[in-house]
Amino acid sequence: MDLLAFPFVATFTVVTALVFGFIAQRLLGIRLGLVRLLITGAFVLTVGPLIMYAMMDQFTIGPGNFDQSQGPVALWFALLGGVLTVLASMAFMVIVEAFLPLGSLPPAVVWGRGLFGRLRRARRYWQIVGIAMRHGLGSYLRGSRDRSLDVPSSRAQLGRALAATLNAGGVTFVKLGQILATRRDLLPAEVVSELSRLQDDATPVPWSEIEPVLVSELGAPVEDVFAEFSPQPLAAASVGQVHLARLRTGAEVVVKVQRPGIRPVVERDLDIAARLASRLETGTRWGRRMGVKALAAGLAQAIREELDYRIEAENIAAVAVSVNRQPDVVLPEPHPALCSERVLVMDRLAGTPLNRADDVIERHGLDREQLARTLLDTLLRQIVLDGIFHADPHGGNIFVLDDGRLGLLDFGSVGRLDGSLRDALQRLLVGVDRSDPLAVSDALLELVPRPDEIDQQALERDLGRFMARHTSGPSVSSGIRMFGDLFRVVADHGLAIPPEIAAVFRALATAEGTLTRLTPRFDLMGTARALAGDYVEEQYGPDRIKQAATEELAALLPILRRLPRRIERIASAAEHGRLNVNVRLLADERDRAVLTSMLHEVLLAFLAATTGVMAVLLLGTDGGPDVTDTVTLYALIGYNLLAISAILALRVLARIFRRG
Repeated sequence: MDLLAFPFVATFTVVTALVFGFIAQRLLGIRLGLVRLLITGAFVLTVGPLIMYAMMDQFTIGPGNFDQSQGPVALWFALLGGVLTVLASMAFMVIVEAFLPLGSLPPAVVWGRGLFGRLRRARRYWQIVGIAMRHGLGSYLRGSRDRSLDVPSSRAQLGRALAATLNAGGVTFVKLGQILATRRDLLPAEVVSELSRLQDDATPVPWSEIEPVLVSELGAPVEDVFAEFSPQPLAAASVGQVHLARLRTGAEVVVKVQRPGIRPVVERDLDIAARLASRLETGTRWGRRMGVKALAAGLAQAIREELDYRIEAENIAAVAVSVNRQPDVVLPEPHPALCSERVLVMDRLAGTPLNRADDVIERHGLDREQLARTLLDTLLRQIVLDGIFHADPHGGNIFVLDDGRLGLLDFGSVGRLDGSLRDALQRLLVGVDRSDPLAVSDALLELVPRPDEIDQQALERDLGRFMARHTSGPSVSSGIRMFGDLFRVVADHGLAIPPEIAAVFRALATAEGTLTRLTPRFDLMGTARALAGDYVEEQYGPDRIKQAATEELAALLPILRRLPRRIERIASAAEHGRLNVNVRLLADERDRAVLTSMLHEVLLAFLAATTGVMAVLLLGTDGGPDVTDTVTLYALIGYNLLAISAILALRVLARIFRRG
């Protein structure tokens, strides 16, 4: 080919491919990307000449000679060849959409740009899978040991294998395991026990690597911002580490600095965790029962929040609104001007962690019972009255300050409850306190997403047995045991505790361990009942009732003013026979999805049957142009239609079998 003619030939080829692609997608009523249009056009340029040759070969007399007398007939056959070419491109598009729907693969630009990233992610994915296999999780990943999980010893074995895998997986997976260890509402006690042993200890990052992070986030050298800064970390964890410093104002502060380069690692591992969760939910019975895909999404969100220290600063400010009403509890005050995504600067609380404060308590002569009551009062006020609470009140996050007060630290994990959840939770706790299974059942069904079918009588009987075991008699069970049994009742009836409520019970269970460490004979439930009376008096005292009534009346007044006119309109419409009711069918998205799926399957089955009948008719029809010595054009089209019919029928059968 002449070098000068090549650009014109190439341009003509691309334009022809696009024209045929546009015609085919227009007839099918779908939109394709540029790459798919070009691929379809390339298919047309490959198949089209063969179809035209088969159609026009009968009008040639010899090599290169055309029978001029058959010109009008040849024109019609040429048009038929063009139609068949477009039909071939349409069939090609349908087959491509059947096996590779639009959106199942990323665009070519994105694919090329992120190729190396995907290769690294794939390598990390198989590395994690290999770690899981080496630690004995292979059979659980394949779903071959689902039935054995009904035995406690097998659940304990799963917990050990899972803990070993997460520990070997690195920072992100250790954090996932630590959060999983708090989900007693979803995981068996044996698994939680093994996961609770995961430790978030890490080797400190050298000052030479931490200093650039501080300079980048603060926008100035460290010595310009701080009067003093200790290069040696006070504590180090997997995500960040803490340093002591002093501002130029003289205030002593602690500086929490995120490890350099940790976010890309965490994001990559979270993506891998999401893919593994999707695989487990699809391929295992226990994964579907636990809803591991949604669980992994919730855990990922919690970890991402911990990676942004600005969120922790906002959490401190929000919880401080509640704590400020209690003079015996202190929160560190952040310095917003110095806080960023990777750096958190807050006042230093001089004290000792509660789990190591025995000597301090004895030296200052502090009342352990009063400290425990103050801590529980603080946590319950945050949960019941304010709706935002410290979700991880273990002994390392609570300090006994030098002046005898309590200090709360580490607000990376904070729970939030809206008004409706707080009301339902209060009714649940009151029902448990009164041993009223009906009230507990009603409150519980307001807290959890209610399934379409539930045996409410059986739920009430199980709750009655639960309360008879834990709230009746001279002694009351511990909170951890009580919450665990409540979660078991909920799970047995196919209910799912929302993450917000699970965080409440998790915080109370953690607080019980902290309070027991402070004073072994502390009565959590009895003290909580006594404090609840004070909360009820605060919420429903005369002044609060008057304020609530005034607010409700102010909200109702506009409705009450419009009510007479609306009643008059309804009565007038009924009197003159114009009263009607509009009902929207299929208003629920789930109903539309089910109906659409059924219609699609019926349509596919109808098309498969119709195409098959047409193919049989064409194959049984004699005559027609010869494509080869033994195959006519009718037979060729019939064979193609038979293939299309088989593809459509197999697609319908695959959907039926997959649903089963």
